[in-house]
Amino acid sequence: MDFIVMGNSLTTWAIALSVCAGLTAVFLMIRHIAVKRLSLLTQNTETYVDDVIVGMLSATRMLFLVLVALYLCRGMVELSTLRETQISRIMVVVLLVQIALWGDRGIRLWLAHCLEKARVEDAGRTTSTSALGMAARLVLWVVVLLMILDNLNFNISALVASLGIGGIAVALAMQNILGDIFSSLAIVLDKPFVVGDFIVIDAVSGTVEFIGLKTTRVRSLSGEQIVFSNTDLLGSRIRNYKHMQERRIVFNLTLAYQTTEEQLRAIPKIVQEAVEAEEGVRFERAHFAAFAESSLNFEVVYHVVTPDYNMYMDAQQAINLALFSRFSKEKIQFAFPSRTVYLVNPEQAALTSQNRQNTQATPEE
Repeated sequence: MDFIVMGNSLTTWAIALSVCAGLTAVFLMIRHIAVKRLSLLTQNTETYVDDVIVGMLSATRMLFLVLVALYLCRGMVELSTLRETQISRIMVVVLLVQIALWGDRGIRLWLAHCLEKARVEDAGRTTSTSALGMAARLVLWVVVLLMILDNLNFNISALVASLGIGGIAVALAMQNILGDIFSSLAIVLDKPFVVGDFIVIDAVSGTVEFIGLKTTRVRSLSGEQIVFSNTDLLGSRIRNYKHMQERRIVFNLTLAYQTTEEQLRAIPKIVQEAVEAEEGVRFERAHFAAFAESSLNFEVVYHVVTPDYNMYMDAQQAINLALFSRFSKEKIQFAFPSRTVYLVNPEQAALTSQNRQNTQATPEE
């Protein structure tokens, strides 16, 4: 005599469970072989996408495979409509959880890859990258949770509305912090500067040391650390000298008015020779630019083909020394601020003043 359980005999249940166990074993074997084969293939590739896929596949849970096998074997037994509906809902929940696990593992692996890359290229980017990964995982699980509740016939409209109102209240209360966070993401994605760049913000200049979620820290030339909020930093005009390809240098020579015309005509050639004698420097022009109050002004322009500041200063020093030496040989005098005062004989000045007074006192005829 065969016992009847939930409308099916024990024999039918035994056969269904045996098939389910066999399917589970097959699924586990397929997962093992797939992960092993794909892991070997990823060792011969340079991209990281296949590594993420293998990691996601390895996150497949045994419970998920068992429940999939049970779901496939449900047709071997007779179930009521209510039981069918309950099993279908449970299967959808399990599938959504497994999808969340796959997504979570993929985000974790990709985040680890990005963090490792950021530590080498831009250490200050690690904080923002971690925040992005955390936000992505949070959004993933919230969406999956809402889908599960909806599948279980919960009314999620009120919950979503409450979350929206709460989100607006939190955003208003934390608008400054959120503004800095979004500015941090803009810095990370747009890269106006990275850690190690030498930048100038208004009157402040220094090297970027750290880019965080709320602040960016700059080490100034005088040694102190200056902290900027990310929002204020992006609202300023930033000059990034790290991205400079070469330096264009403009400097003036001021010569005395005693300089002769022949010397003035020779000066551009002298300056050109002094500039072109330096390695890594490209001469552009030298012109007699202006008559100043106490000097004759020449404007000189040249390019240093490297952004390195020390190399620029070395070149400028060598050019200055060469010009000083050459001008000394040519007897060309540099100008300095001066004013000429003309003095007259006191007796002559008194006589001139008396003549002016007499002229003014003479009546007209």
